[in-house]
Amino acid sequence: MRAVATICCVVIAILGLSAQVRTGTLTIHYIDTEGGQSTLFVGPTGESLLVDTGNAGDRDLGRIAETLRAAGVTRIDHLWTTHYHGDHVGALIELAKQFPVAHFYDHGKPHANDRIVSSQFLSAYESLSTGKRTMVKPGDKVKMTSLDITAVAAGNQFIRTNLQGGGSQNSSCAGVTQKDESAYPDPDNGESAGFVLTYGRFRTIDLGDLTWNAELDLMCPINRIGTVDLYLTSHHGLEKSGSPALVHALHPRVVVMNNGTRKGGAPGVFRVLQETSGIEDLWQLHWSYNAGLENTPARFIANVDEPATIAEVLTTPTTGVPAAPRAGGPGAPAHTPAYLIRVSVQQDGSFTVTNTRNSFSKTYRPRS
Repeated sequence: MRAVATICCVVIAILGLSAQVRTGTLTIHYIDTEGGQSTLFVGPTGESLLVDTGNAGDRDLGRIAETLRAAGVTRIDHLWTTHYHGDHVGALIELAKQFPVAHFYDHGKPHANDRIVSSQFLSAYESLSTGKRTMVKPGDKVKMTSLDITAVAAGNQFIRTNLQGGGSQNSSCAGVTQKDESAYPDPDNGESAGFVLTYGRFRTIDLGDLTWNAELDLMCPINRIGTVDLYLTSHHGLEKSGSPALVHALHPRVVVMNNGTRKGGAPGVFRVLQETSGIEDLWQLHWSYNAGLENTPARFIANVDEPATIAEVLTTPTTGVPAAPRAGGPGAPAHTPAYLIRVSVQQDGSFTVTNTRNSFSKTYRPRS
């Protein structure tokens, strides 16, 4: 009888754990790196995935570290680097001194013609990641409990098998032409490693700074991905990315833009979003000087300038406020305090987005 009781207890414990996994919450933290990227995913069992590490310097390092600690993260289980530009890898080396990293993911060698990738960073990164690094290819997966994370782009290669819901002709490709990207000094953007993450019935996508032409290679003529619930704007909302062929086909319900005040938020990107059927809301990390009156309502914006500054930008659009060094990069003054956008996701596909500046939240029910 004692043995039977023990077995029953073990079974009950296992069932309880399974129920916890099935009904747990995925949290997503879009950290303000002022026009860079750093996004923290914490799965229902506490496993962590950090995508990119913002700019160099204490500002973004402190914000990322604070977010990790507040989320209960003591080590980074998975660190995904979309590409090697300073606004995406700036704090990586210093952050790894504070939080051990179990595994690294990236697209492999940087583009040979990129003129802004730091060779000093690459050397330090290779030493740090030796023995625990995966150079992802489209179709590769990150093994994270309860989540399906599939690489769809990496190293200018793109997935050619259909994800669930994908495989149909992409009518949004019609009339969308390639851009001349030959003069871009930063072609590693087009090498970005991007993924689709699925938790139950919820889906989101992060393509880093994948450029317009690479988006067409990914999405045309067949939409291999299908639709998503939440779309993080490619390339901070710059017009080098965010083509209708991508955005219209993904058919997102909610969009998060990881822009800065002077970086991203391009009017053309807003037009594409406005023309995309089914988008319920756009959430922004910053009020964009570039967008002016096209900005989403303030309750959906995590960081908003003083009214006098906004008024000056709106009334003098050709000059506006003097540009900050590198448009939000490491030499720019910090926008303080810094607020993030947090998303809480349930396995049934429902999710709640919260603006931590004003505690405004909105819950989106599962797609029928």
